[in-house]
Amino acid sequence: MIEVKNLFSKDIKMPKNAGWLLPGLQVKRWFAMIFFGSLLILLGAMIFFNMRPVFFTMEFIRYVAAAAPSKLVGIAVGIVGMGLFFKGWQKTNLSMLDLSTDRERGNILENLYRRRKLNRGPKIVVVGGGTGLSMLLKGIKKITNNITAIVTVGDDGGSSGRLREEMGVLPPGDIRNCIAALADDEDLVTKLFQYRFKTGEGLEGHSFGNLFLSALCSITGDMVRAVKESSNVLSIRGRVLPSTLDDMKLVAELEDGRIIKGESNIPQAHGRVKRLFTDPADCKPLEDVIHAIKEADLIILGPGSLYTSVIPNLLIKEISQEIINSSAHKIYVCNIMTQPGETDGYKVSDHINAIIAHAGKNIVDAVLVNNSLPDNLAEKYRLADSFPVKLDVDNVKKTGVRIVSKKLIEESKEGFVRHSSNRVARAIYHWYRKVPVSSKQGTVNREEETVKSK
Repeated sequence: MIEVKNLFSKDIKMPKNAGWLLPGLQVKRWFAMIFFGSLLILLGAMIFFNMRPVFFTMEFIRYVAAAAPSKLVGIAVGIVGMGLFFKGWQKTNLSMLDLSTDRERGNILENLYRRRKLNRGPKIVVVGGGTGLSMLLKGIKKITNNITAIVTVGDDGGSSGRLREEMGVLPPGDIRNCIAALADDEDLVTKLFQYRFKTGEGLEGHSFGNLFLSALCSITGDMVRAVKESSNVLSIRGRVLPSTLDDMKLVAELEDGRIIKGESNIPQAHGRVKRLFTDPADCKPLEDVIHAIKEADLIILGPGSLYTSVIPNLLIKEISQEIINSSAHKIYVCNIMTQPGETDGYKVSDHINAIIAHAGKNIVDAVLVNNSLPDNLAEKYRLADSFPVKLDVDNVKKTGVRIVSKKLIEESKEGFVRHSSNRVARAIYHWYRKVPVSSKQGTVNREEETVKSK
């Protein structure tokens, strides 16, 4: 028996051999081509040697090709048969051998079906940075292979900050985390990519992936190419793009008038952010980023630090304008807890209003909020002045943003609050499937449209 697993439905069990009848594997058609090619080769040989094992078949061939010599007909049919045979054999090998790049374990039929299914998934663009973005990608990659992660490049702390200052490269940390999130978590190469050196002069604190990306960037002279080559090494699902190749630095104007420069310094200032902007002010986006947004079926913002992960991408005017203009459905994943020094006292509406203020317009259709917390919320949050983000329904409604409320956290006996990548991805996908889409016949939901298209 094999199991065809789906994130949003029960496991489907079927006899092992019956699995080859599943639609969309793109293998059966090539097996059929091999079969008919072999049949024609055999038939051509029988005609060439004037054999008559199947009388009526031979009579039909004679009737069709009465005016042509039997040897010429046999050669022609044999050539066609060999062409079909080798074409089918080639396509079968390509379909089966492609699985070796997936780095997936288990039954080859399950992997083949999963890959074909994911290749037909919606085009999803995820915008953000930090651990929140990589967490979300781990869930989204179970829905579709058509993923584009747009990552902020404002990081100036830790290993990324050191490499940025010493080598003049874009900060690779968030990009590295996204690449690893879209790869196979159990693969040895992925573990190597995430490995962080704990000792060694000059190496301590750096991750292997950051050094690898920085070295590739220096060799190729282009971070985009370095990211692409790294993605190929890990055979990721989807692609990861920096929001800009400019040396973008974040600057915050606080309500008390202070000007704070540098992403890592903003939370340390412990002030309420009035305005966030970039230096230089006119950072240009990648063309691939703009194209991905135009082609997207679904755009997701967050989760992640509001002012240092999500909003920095929207400060690039072309990106925020393309998201506004996009016909894709757009949802913001709100943080569960406030972030000390950055969003102290913020409610859900405060997060939305901050995004609207920096994008210049209401940029999302819905906000996804967590509706469940552990009874024994860990004391460390209170000690760090971090508290649950309150849902102020009336104020959110004033923004015109729809509320999607789900349980988004992982179970934790210790009372820790962490997003569950599967729950967040499942909640977003269910909303996406049910949200109305425009059509010539009026407004229908996406599930009805999918059924009709079948």
